[in-house]
Amino acid sequence: MSRILTGIQSSGKPHLGNLLGAIRPALELASQQNEPAFFFIADLHALTTVHNPVQLQENTYAVAAAWLAMGLDTERHVFFRQSDVPEVCELSWYLGCVTPYPMLANAHAFKEKAGNLAEVSAGLFTYPVLMAADILLYDTDIVPVGKDQKQHLEIARDIAGAFNRRYGEIFKLPTGFFQEEVMLLPGIDGRKMSKSYGNTLDVLGDEVELERRVRRIVTDSTPVEAPKDPGRCIVFQLYAAVASPEEVEEMRRRYVEGGYGYGQAKAELFRVLRERFAPQRAAYQQWMRDKAALEAILQKGAERARAEAAKVLGRVREAIGFQARVPSFRW
Repeated sequence: MSRILTGIQSSGKPHLGNLLGAIRPALELASQQNEPAFFFIADLHALTTVHNPVQLQENTYAVAAAWLAMGLDTERHVFFRQSDVPEVCELSWYLGCVTPYPMLANAHAFKEKAGNLAEVSAGLFTYPVLMAADILLYDTDIVPVGKDQKQHLEIARDIAGAFNRRYGEIFKLPTGFFQEEVMLLPGIDGRKMSKSYGNTLDVLGDEVELERRVRRIVTDSTPVEAPKDPGRCIVFQLYAAVASPEEVEEMRRRYVEGGYGYGQAKAELFRVLRERFAPQRAAYQQWMRDKAALEAILQKGAERARAEAAKVLGRVREAIGFQARVPSFRW
């Protein structure tokens, strides 16, 4: 049996790219395993960019509601908030004490801002160590990650290897699961769909706002009557990610034949987004109206996560010469 673990930052509300590129594939992979998977909301990681406490809490609930709306079974799997498991911070310190500076200085997140060190917090610099603790704390076997996170997984393996060489075989070495074709959706401006770019489509939120943003998708100036290249159109790319194969082929035909405007294509895209995610939207909005229920689910998941974390942390503390505390948890 293999244990899967994955997490999503609570740096914003989940958008279409998150749902199709991260949440859905992770749930599909977990459904193929006999072992319960571990899914967590990475609110500690989000602190590197989100400093408004009200916004951070709202983002956390939004991520939780999105996972549940997409079909996460919290009876079978372990679903929790990262900050509810203090063991991860303790383990992060131990791992940091065997992590060489050059390894962190070579991390992508740090290198992107290394030109202006005033913008680099200690949290951003040690981000890969905390991510390693997230993974190693639960005896994880498989981590579904996108290609942009491959380096962080490699760092986690390197840190685990360094710790094991010093203190014995304490940690499993996790492996990554990379989809053959990771779904990277374009945003409404043509760049990668990302909260940091403000170019996302919120398919779980207000339909009026969703329609407004669909209408804002950038297109070229090809006239209605002229043929169009679907491969170069953002509207078509988004449509192809959510529509049925038959619908996609029909829109492709209309693009190539001409006499079909971008306004018509955007209207069709909005229709499909509204209809396909109608059940998830209703579920999401119901969860967001009942924060107490969300909190109860997260707390129950945290108890289960802490019970597993305590076992690994007990091994670690004993190996480094500390008292091996293994508290008991009931769930």
